[in-house]
Amino acid sequence: MKVRTIIAMVAAIILVAATAGMTASIDHSQFVKGPFKNGEDVTKVCLQCHDKQADDVMNSPHYKWKGAPRTVKGLENSKEEYGKANLLNNFCTDVEGGSRAFCVKCHAGYGWTENDKLPKDKSKVDCLVCHAKDGNYKKGLGGEVDKQLLDKGKINLEKAAQSVGIPNRDNCGACHFFGGGGDAVKHGDLDSTLSKPKREHDVHMGGMDMTCQACHVTKNHKISGASTFLATNDGRVSCEDCHRDPHKDSQVHKTLLRHQKTVACQTCHIPFFARGQATKMNWDWSTVGRDIQDIEEQYGKEVYAKHKGTFVWGKNVVPAYAWYTGKTERYLKGEKIKDPKQVVYLSKPVGDIKDSNSKIYPFKIHTGKQPMDSQYKYLSIFQNFGGLWSHYNWDKALADGAKASGLPFSGKYEFVSTAFYGSINHEVAPKEQALKCKDCHMEGKRLDWQALGYKGDPMRVGGRFENGITVAEQTSKPVKKTASKK
Repeated sequence: MKVRTIIAMVAAIILVAATAGMTASIDHSQFVKGPFKNGEDVTKVCLQCHDKQADDVMNSPHYKWKGAPRTVKGLENSKEEYGKANLLNNFCTDVEGGSRAFCVKCHAGYGWTENDKLPKDKSKVDCLVCHAKDGNYKKGLGGEVDKQLLDKGKINLEKAAQSVGIPNRDNCGACHFFGGGGDAVKHGDLDSTLSKPKREHDVHMGGMDMTCQACHVTKNHKISGASTFLATNDGRVSCEDCHRDPHKDSQVHKTLLRHQKTVACQTCHIPFFARGQATKMNWDWSTVGRDIQDIEEQYGKEVYAKHKGTFVWGKNVVPAYAWYTGKTERYLKGEKIKDPKQVVYLSKPVGDIKDSNSKIYPFKIHTGKQPMDSQYKYLSIFQNFGGLWSHYNWDKALADGAKASGLPFSGKYEFVSTAFYGSINHEVAPKEQALKCKDCHMEGKRLDWQALGYKGDPMRVGGRFENGITVAEQTSKPVKKTASKK
């Protein structure tokens, strides 16, 4: 069948589906025929009908791994883009140090290898990672299809291409469940147990079987959502998008309405995170290279790996709480550390009790130790994959990382303590498990009121609005100014 005829048939089906208001995926098995040698061959077939969609993907943060830093305080008007491509963290730390071939196993494209620029060829867009439902599709080094599995016949690209449809949780989870180098490492509220969770684990994904894009609304392959892990967003997601007045039938409706001005929904409705499996809470890179025997596990997870260092895990963790406006302070590449003896915050929420736009949100604080250049006083970028993970030589890993990233290495280094605030938005518990008044107030120990800026429990000393701590309550009506008497 000629390509032109195939395109016409697909276009006709799409038109009928749109007219009928259908949302189900179109069966591609009659249009897509193999065999295919690699992922790019599949994409070339996709481009016959989806050329514009490829353009959309290549202009998205999922492909560029960066975007306008809308969520970073002080960079709102920056012309430079920021994201995973050029920001540091305290998990695998950085992709610019010559380790990109490993990191791009979670990239929505092919061929973004060590020091090459991001591919501009549309055939380098990976359609299957987000849309394949079958064929055992899996990515490998360099972002290509896993070559070992492909050579062994364990990946069927034709079957994968014919199975494409609207992304499900496993498509998104292939990267987001395994962020930071492994299952449940980076995110405290996202891991592989959310593939098929029960209601008790997450009321949206378990109780209602919702897909990710049910909340993270997508347009032109730009996916809404923002967090302290990101520097950019293509639209924000909030609980209030669906839950306009969630407590209207409650006997304490007015009390809860007052709380909503100060307390985020997540704070009460996600009382614990890492409820499906343990998440990594600390990563100490300073212990790399040691030969440690008889290593014990924590929650079934390794606590030491010679090429990565020492780990601490947590399960059913009580979140840390902080004021948050939706903006973050971010450590930037090459930024000088004023006091290496103090904790270096790579990501920290912006907010304050005196800011009426701030609310109390829950977070996972991931702590660690990572190298700092002793002369230049900035966090060093090192090569892990193909470097430190193989030879355990910090001097070589730091020198190679400096060469790849363009950030000089003086030859001297030391380890500093770092911390990274991670947003907690998933694993929403059933309403009967939400926090009660006694968990935070009176004898409750859930919140540290003084650390949040209160003189004491606001049930005793009064809230921030009643005491006039903030400028005004968050209402849509303008605040009337009263002229002072002379």
